[in-house]
Amino acid sequence: MSLAPRAVLVHRRTEYEELIARHGTHGQAAFFLSSRGRAVEEVAERHRRTRRALADAAAAVPLRWRHTRVERADLDRFLFAPEDVVVVVGQDGLVANAAKYLTGQPVIGVDAEPGRNAGVLVRHRARDTAKLLPHAAAGAPGAAELTMAEAVTDDGRRLRALNEIYVGSAGHQTARYRIGSAAGPADPEPQASSGVVIGTGTGATGWLRSLWPRPEGEPRPPGPTDPRLLWCVREAWPSPTTGTTLVRGELAAGQRLWLTAESDRLVVFGDGMENDALELGWGQSVRVGVAEGALRLVL
Repeated sequence: MSLAPRAVLVHRRTEYEELIARHGTHGQAAFFLSSRGRAVEEVAERHRRTRRALADAAAAVPLRWRHTRVERADLDRFLFAPEDVVVVVGQDGLVANAAKYLTGQPVIGVDAEPGRNAGVLVRHRARDTAKLLPHAAAGAPGAAELTMAEAVTDDGRRLRALNEIYVGSAGHQTARYRIGSAAGPADPEPQASSGVVIGTGTGATGWLRSLWPRPEGEPRPPGPTDPRLLWCVREAWPSPTTGTTLVRGELAAGQRLWLTAESDRLVVFGDGMENDALELGWGQSVRVGVAEGALRLVL
């Protein structure tokens, strides 16, 4: 007898829950928000809508299925199984947070606050979950295969990201490293900068968009399913020992961007998850390119 699918509901604490955890009571949270010109009622109502969407999605799971919930802060300690169907209830960014821990499981994005979120990755309403779950368990035909980026250190540690990977100082201050790519000079260039961002087509509308110039002749940003990445150095600093020749470029499938740390500590993290970062010591290297696996987003 085959194992029944498992629905994994991914969510995160709401702003209201974080306020209560910090201030202790509803009244104290209301006082804190009022001092900043905000009303607790609006925050509490958003909390209720989010919790209602999560409850509706949970209620839609078929009775014979197994199901569980995992909070965003626990994703790095949760073990996803091959037969899982992942239901992300929240914002677009929560899909990206979960994506790095998946290995081909289909993802259903449920918008907890329609009209407030962009809804690029959380395309569905909670009421649609009942019909989407069997579709996803049957292989999710027609799912979008969203390109992901992957970083691999010279000692074999790996990290994947849906939007972008950052390599640099943990405090986003000056980082020193050597950088080289398949499209650049044969010899790596020593640089000092506030870090390097390598992004996918999904991430091209976010952080990378604010860094990537748009003059004529520059590569156009890839689409979410295009197997290529764009990379950009943030504020490269010219000096007698550091250069600014390799500051942006494109990586096709199979190409890699190489960076070797020349600072005591650099970090590599994806999609803003700074608490789940790889660390590089002096002389350690990381290579970043298109990941072999993609995020399977149910449309």
